[in-house]
Amino acid sequence: MTLQEEIARRRTLAIISHPDAGKTTLTEKLLLYSGAIQRAGSVTGKAGTKSTTSDWMSIEQDRGISISSSAMQVEYNGILLNILDTPGHQDFSEDTYRTLMAVDAAIMLIDSAKGVEPQTIKLFKVCRERGIPIITFMNKLDRPGQNPFDLMSEVERVLGITCVPLTWPIGSGDTFQGIIDLSDQQVHLFQEVVKGQYKAPVRVADLESESLTDLIGDRSQMQLLEDVALIREALPAFDREFFLEQEITPVFWGSAINNFGIEHFLNMIIDLAPSPGVFLTSSGEVEPDSDFFSGFIYKVQANMNQKHRDRVAFMRVMSGSFERGMGAWHYRMDREVKLTYSYRIFGQDRSMVETAFPGDVIGLINPGVFRVGDVVSSGPRIDMARFPRFSPELFMRVFPATYSFSKGFKKGVQELGEEGVVQLFTDINDNPTPVLGAVGQLQLEVFATRMEEEYREKIRFETLSFTRVKWIHDHQTLPDSRTFNLYRDSAGRRVIFFDSDWEVNYVRERHPDLELLDAPPNETGVNLSRP
Repeated sequence: MTLQEEIARRRTLAIISHPDAGKTTLTEKLLLYSGAIQRAGSVTGKAGTKSTTSDWMSIEQDRGISISSSAMQVEYNGILLNILDTPGHQDFSEDTYRTLMAVDAAIMLIDSAKGVEPQTIKLFKVCRERGIPIITFMNKLDRPGQNPFDLMSEVERVLGITCVPLTWPIGSGDTFQGIIDLSDQQVHLFQEVVKGQYKAPVRVADLESESLTDLIGDRSQMQLLEDVALIREALPAFDREFFLEQEITPVFWGSAINNFGIEHFLNMIIDLAPSPGVFLTSSGEVEPDSDFFSGFIYKVQANMNQKHRDRVAFMRVMSGSFERGMGAWHYRMDREVKLTYSYRIFGQDRSMVETAFPGDVIGLINPGVFRVGDVVSSGPRIDMARFPRFSPELFMRVFPATYSFSKGFKKGVQELGEEGVVQLFTDINDNPTPVLGAVGQLQLEVFATRMEEEYREKIRFETLSFTRVKWIHDHQTLPDSRTFNLYRDSAGRRVIFFDSDWEVNYVRERHPDLELLDAPPNETGVNLSRP
């Protein structure tokens, strides 16, 4: 295949949602229907059930939550689909934001009973800022939920995007039987399977056929006919250009847990999601079919392989062709690197990859060479826009339980800090005890669990009173450094810790020439302060 043909058959997308909307379940069912797995797992964490492919950490399986992004590639009907699952919990939103830097489209998953929730709003805004077109899937139709018209109205009111349904549900809760494809008027009726582990049997009938009357009854058929007529009369038709420009979102309905509507949805994803296009960077536009290879690191993950205790850097290919063993220029380090140990990632599993093309995500074994935001290229220099950094609000000193600052303890703190599980700070007066910054408590719990499981180091925390951190320019001189809680971040940049917003404002009033930054100089800050 030519480079253009390889690009045209790729789709790279992420799934965004509020926690518990069914994101990881939907990911698992897309893998099931694509043929990548034969039996779907469960996110419930119950004993005796198969765990999901994307939730491979023990803490994810135990708690039934996603705390780390993962990447999986599947081939379906000649199309290569790169699915990037993202953490559901808001404490790990920074990981999700980084993942959204690497996709060309997003699936917005909404619980049909709860509607648009806070985390969905935040992630939708990120997609809109990045120009990512959004496909909407209304989930959990097997449970009582909102009226479909009311639910779409809520999406339009809260998110400011027009909903265009391409399918429509037949019933809800106990009466949910299937969907109708509004383009061809074909009704898809589903039969539930045990625990949703296998593909759901489906029967197809025409909207106005007598056979449909026999299958769903007169009342359900009449209601469906009325709904379809109202949709035709009152709602706009789907326009692909408006979709790519984020003016509309195509809407689908179903139940991921029961596999209702999933196969049809998968087929529509292939048709709707764009292939990799022009990538916008700080250096300008990068065309996917450029005659040079380029890629950027959006995630680093430690200990994916427990046997080797290695680190994997997740790289999104932006342009050209990647070949294993090729050399490329690492611009942050200002030297050439050999990209020899390259892998296709599928949950926790991996396989050697020889070639990759724009849109693909590959894993590079990372011996301390790569950081998030790094760019490698066989052509001109490319600078990525700085990735968003969330301002932590919880601060803890961390000690080994044995009070022995072993190599394992130091390595664990360093690697998990580089991965972004927590933010790492040190006392400017060379106190050797590291300080961790976190957005939420779950980050600290995950840090402690992974330190014990992956580095064999039990730890203990000492709570600090700080709730805010501000960066300062290197050239700035503090009026009296002894009056400030002065620390350094993992890159050696100076920060000041504060106990409250009141204290921040007080310092700004007393020292107007002192610039307090929400993020390191030249980086993007995201303020997650809770009301």
